[in-house]
This record gives sequence, structure tokens and C-alpha cells, in this order.
Amino acid sequence: MNTIRDLDPSTTALVVIDMQRDFCSPGGYAHQAGIDISRMQAVVGQVKALLTAARAAGLHVFHTREGHLPDLSDCPPAKLARSVAAGAAIGSAGPLGRLLVRGEQGHDFVPELRPLSCEHVIDKPGYGAFHKTTLGALLGAFGIRRLLLCGVTTEVCVHSTLREAVDRGFVCTTVGDATAASQPELQAPALAMIGVEGGIFGQVCSTDEAVAALTALAPVSTHS
Repeated sequence: MNTIRDLDPSTTALVVIDMQRDFCSPGGYAHQAGIDISRMQAVVGQVKALLTAARAAGLHVFHTREGHLPDLSDCPPAKLARSVAAGAAIGSAGPLGRLLVRGEQGHDFVPELRPLSCEHVIDKPGYGAFHKTTLGALLGAFGIRRLLLCGVTTEVCVHSTLREAVDRGFVCTTVGDATAASQPELQAPALAMIGVEGGIFGQVCSTDEAVAALTALAPVSTHS
């Protein structure tokens, strides 16, 4: 773990990746696919701590959701086939509505991590948050140059978004214990590969380190 330094709230954003019921709640896509969702549920507290600290520090906050249009016209056949092979076909009926379909109960965020009205929700059809979304344009408009990343799953949507961001020139920090992999043996390697070649995909820090850095940025309230 590397210490997080030199955060500038005017040019730094927190990106919370796919903390949706479809990945974190019983009956959602991940649960239907046979994934132990307890790992995703276990990071809700860390993500909430990051959100609280980022909001207090005045960062822009972006929440991503993976999901597709009801007619699945934005779901590539190969992706649909992969979901069928996983036993959780995108668009099929589940306890939380149609799996990974926008507007369904499963597509929404877990209650503890609902965005504020001033925060940005990025609905994405792919694993990476830049693909066919407005995220890149919004980050550019706000002058954002550094990203703090957290969410699920580490090896798929977090890594896809991280790699897209690095290719676009963003300085990235992944908050390791605020991410979770679909399988426990994938978590450590997914985080370890971020730091190869001198930090080719940025750095990794802990929630405590990120919260401490963000708390140092928060304006101090004074009372007369």
C-alpha cells in the first residue's frame, strides 16, 4: 500500500463503481450467477466512509451502474452469451426484476450508498465506465485530473475503468479494501498488478489512508 499524497479537491474525483443491488444484494445478477455476494457486501462500509469524506472535502463524486436498455439493444451478443453461460442471462427475470436492466430494482444502488442529488450517475452498458458514456466529457468539463476508485468487482469493472482512465491520462488511486473481487483468490493479484512497472496503473491505498487524506482537505467549520 502506498500513502496517498497531494490531493487537490478541485481536480480530484471519487468514482464509486457499480455498488448496485445486482452485484451486492440477494436475488441480483451476481447472486443468480452463483457468486458469493458477501464479499461485495463487506465493502459497503468502506465505500460509505470514502463517500462521507469525499463529500466533506468537496470532491466531485461519480457513481456508475452497469445495465442495459429494456430491449437489450445495447448489449452485445457476446456479452449476452457470457451471461447465459454464467447462469444469469441478462434481461431474464429475477427476484429484483430483470437482471442488469435499467430501471429495475436490481439496477439501483444499495440503500446505504445512494447518490446525493448533486452527484453524477453514469449508466454504462459495458464494464469500463468510459465506454459509451458521458464520464470522460464530464471529467474534462470539471477539470478533473486525478481519480479515486472503489467498488466492484475488482477484476472486471474496477480494472476496466482504471485502465481506461490511465489511457486517458488520469492519475489514479485504487482504494484496495474498498473493492471486492467475485472470487477471493482474484483480489490480491488484481491489486498487485496495478503497481507493476513503477505503478503502471497508479497506486493502491487503504480506506483509512484515503479518508485521512480527504479529511485533511475538509474545510474547518468555525463558530462565533
